[in-house]
Amino acid sequence: MDWKLEGSAQKTDSHLLQEQEVILEDTGEDSISESFQLLQIDVECEHREVETLPTGSATWCSKNVQRKQRHWEKIVAAKKSKRKQEKERRKANRVENSGICPQHSKRFLRSLTKERLLEAKHSGPRLCIDLSMTNHMSKKELSRLAGQIRRLYGSNKKADRPFWIYLTGFTTDSSLYEECLRMNDGFSSYLLDITEEDCFSLFPLETLVYLTPDSEHALEDIDLNKVYILGGLVDESIQKKVTFQKAQEHSVKTARLPIQEYMVRCQNGKNYHSEILAINQVFDILSTYFETQNWPEALKKGVSSRKGYVLQNSVE
Repeated sequence: MDWKLEGSAQKTDSHLLQEQEVILEDTGEDSISESFQLLQIDVECEHREVETLPTGSATWCSKNVQRKQRHWEKIVAAKKSKRKQEKERRKANRVENSGICPQHSKRFLRSLTKERLLEAKHSGPRLCIDLSMTNHMSKKELSRLAGQIRRLYGSNKKADRPFWIYLTGFTTDSSLYEECLRMNDGFSSYLLDITEEDCFSLFPLETLVYLTPDSEHALEDIDLNKVYILGGLVDESIQKKVTFQKAQEHSVKTARLPIQEYMVRCQNGKNYHSEILAINQVFDILSTYFETQNWPEALKKGVSSRKGYVLQNSVE
């Protein structure tokens, strides 16, 4: 049976060849070259089709996977390059804005800050925040006070000559403590002293100076042998002369910021003038003065124009 098929195939091939010879004889030499060209094109097209056809599903899948892999690698490389450029940009901005040497790592800067704060605990100025008057404050007032404590601590960390901070009359089961934990990231690890004791029992009375806007005495300088006290109150809860009366009850010296000595009232639409500042604003003034020994510069940093006061040399 196979032999017969093979024989028939041979006959068919020979028959085709004979027909091609007859065609060639009839067409002449010019047609011969055209026919060979057509045959060559057919062979090449067939050969190309064979090459492009997949030899198996495994080969086709592997090529598809490789193509996707190369595409993914390009995306990853582009993302890495973009992250690197963004990191360099932020680094350059930090160097430009703060003057930090670029080779200093975050770990080194944290270590340096910790070292400065611990040094202030032994030899720096001391500032006490009296938090014994927060029992009757609303949740909104407690939230504002917690935010002021956060800003005060942040300013102290950045200072070249920081204070050592005490939070006195501060219980861990109080609403203010919970609010500080909620609003201030890392509050439990702040480098400061937290105590339930009252500031009047924690330090010798002769070393205390209560800073209150109701005092008759202007603060002239910062004494390293003194402990300066700020009342932990916010605008809504302030009652006239509360901190001043508390200092008098314990026979403690008082002082106010020298706003009246270096600043003057400016006219405004509401005719509003106030020397009452948030505790973080008072601290910014104290910290700036301690570093610069310049009251006008310190007051300019802490006293907002909204309080109705400007520096004397700012008035035309």
